[in-house]
Amino acid sequence: MSLKSKVLEILERQRGRYLSGEELAHSLGMSRNAVWKAVEALRRDGHDIDSAPRRGYCLRAASDVLTAEGIAARLPEEMRSLKIFARGSVDSTNNEAKRLLASGEIDGAALVVADEQTAGRGRQGRSFFSPANTGLYMSLVVRTDASFADAVSLTTMASVAVACAVESLTPLRPQIKWVNDVYVGDRKVCGILTEAVGDFESNTATNVIIGIGVNISTENFPEELKTRAASLDVELTRSALAAEITARLIRFSQDLTDRGYIEEYRRRSLVIGREITYTVSGETRSARAVGIDESGGLEVLLPNGEHETLRSGEITVRLAPQTAGDGHDREV
Repeated sequence: MSLKSKVLEILERQRGRYLSGEELAHSLGMSRNAVWKAVEALRRDGHDIDSAPRRGYCLRAASDVLTAEGIAARLPEEMRSLKIFARGSVDSTNNEAKRLLASGEIDGAALVVADEQTAGRGRQGRSFFSPANTGLYMSLVVRTDASFADAVSLTTMASVAVACAVESLTPLRPQIKWVNDVYVGDRKVCGILTEAVGDFESNTATNVIIGIGVNISTENFPEELKTRAASLDVELTRSALAAEITARLIRFSQDLTDRGYIEEYRRRSLVIGREITYTVSGETRSARAVGIDESGGLEVLLPNGEHETLRSGEITVRLAPQTAGDGHDREV
């Protein structure tokens, strides 16, 4: 690890607190001049580091440079050995994770984050708008020997992890649109794409890549997204959110047969009790969403009184007007 990385690691763990140059130099076994040079290099990288006579250096709380050191500093102690790869610009963090797996650089759990995605991917072959420095773009690689059916549950787990992480760090209370889109109000703020790598003959996933994109301060969405997407629009650093999501998701993934997260998924459901439409074999159907089963399936009630459970696919939800005098339902 370079001296710059070592200094950053210490400043991250003491974020918001002043550390004297002498204290830093002593802990690192370096000269104060070497520490000063490292701090100057970090400032050039964009880190907001204050300095004051007789007080030393302080990494400001709002400094928002996405780094492996910043994420690791916020992980629980038992998770700080997690491999973290921080990139500037990538096509997609899921693709980068696949490349790292293929090269052998990832051989267990790992996290890939990036400032920007040039070809971010969502479900159903859609793209995910990922401009530089305004969102959190991350992929967590989980090592597993679960069946593909159990591995799919990580998608549902991820939506719960994101919603709970955002709520723990902000005043917001996100909801989840089945299957795994995270919403604030009637706008989508997060998309999740889970991809399994494994042995299809034995129906076993060896690795699962959980791609997560969260709009934190993103603006100027493409025309087709302006009425459907939004940002959290709160003071929040990407490293803090990445660490909070990662810690929750690692805990969830330790036992894929444990369905304890399902109750939280139900509580945060944007769809239960609402009228929805969905498509089966080219036929569009209307129904009322009435519940979530233990596997994350959406239970619906058809107009003829029959019940059906959806295991995959896309739904459209009809939301009631949110403001007085607005007579138009909204669909998401």
